[in-house]
Amino acid sequence: MFFIKLFKFIVKQLKAPLGVGVILFPFLSFAQTSTVATARLDARQIMVGDQARLFLEVQNNPTLGALQWATIPDTFNNLEVVERGKIDTIKNGDVVTYRQRLLITGFDSGLFKVPSFVFSVIPGSGTAFTVQSDSFQLLVQTVAVDTTKGFKGIKGIIYVNSSWKDYIWYIVGGVVILALIIFAVWYYLRKKMAAKPVPKGPQESLQDYTLRLLSALDSKQLWQKKQVKEYYVELTDIVRNYIEQRFNTQALELTTEEILNKVQLVKDLQPHYDILFQILQTGDLAKFAKFQPLPHEHIDAMDKAKEFINTSRPVIINATNVDPVSGTSNPTA
Repeated sequence: MFFIKLFKFIVKQLKAPLGVGVILFPFLSFAQTSTVATARLDARQIMVGDQARLFLEVQNNPTLGALQWATIPDTFNNLEVVERGKIDTIKNGDVVTYRQRLLITGFDSGLFKVPSFVFSVIPGSGTAFTVQSDSFQLLVQTVAVDTTKGFKGIKGIIYVNSSWKDYIWYIVGGVVILALIIFAVWYYLRKKMAAKPVPKGPQESLQDYTLRLLSALDSKQLWQKKQVKEYYVELTDIVRNYIEQRFNTQALELTTEEILNKVQLVKDLQPHYDILFQILQTGDLAKFAKFQPLPHEHIDAMDKAKEFINTSRPVIINATNVDPVSGTSNPTA
């Protein structure tokens, strides 16, 4: 109940112009009206060559003026600055805090003073003013030496016994590298051998291939075994297939009459009409009319088929047989 009455009283006072300052005055925060510089050491004594951290901090209200950072020399009072951190800026309301970390060391023993550092504030109008950080005493000590004992010389090199186990990873690495090299050489030689063309022997001509089929048929001795029909089926098929491949003329699916008609129309086949007529007619009689040719007729059909193959070989022009006077070539079959 008390807080409700207090809240209503404050609202009432806020509505009155004279009551604003009276009521709000206790709640107003005081703005910083001065610049403050501080310093801090994390150690008051160090060994020779060790380092101590010096922290510098300045709080400033930018409305008072621009802060100018202190000039810090590299050496002061037998102490040296070995590292300078960047100046960090932290803003909190109207106040800006500037911080920097310095690493200092000393190489001479003794008690040395870390001086105070001067920071300047330059206002937009008016006279500039300065602030200073605190100063400290830093004790730099040396290593205690026992003078009662004599000096000892520098020890020589101490050799450590080692075994092959100390080099196991080097051995494994060498084996892996060697295996990769062997594999790369093998793969290269394999690809090279695969790419190398394999020399081919002399290709069998169509005539030699067909004659070989005829010889194989002859060696079966089909007509001697009373298989006359089978003999002439294979014989005529070999001849028909040869006609198709040699003269590019359909023959396997044509009748004997149709083939003979084509022979009369094809210039290269015309000289072989009589031989083809005898072979195909004899074959038709044996296959369809159950005609039984005499033994010499079987042999004659085979001989005529071989004769047709040999006499229909393509003509080869030999360039070495060109007549130098007439310029005409002498063809040889």
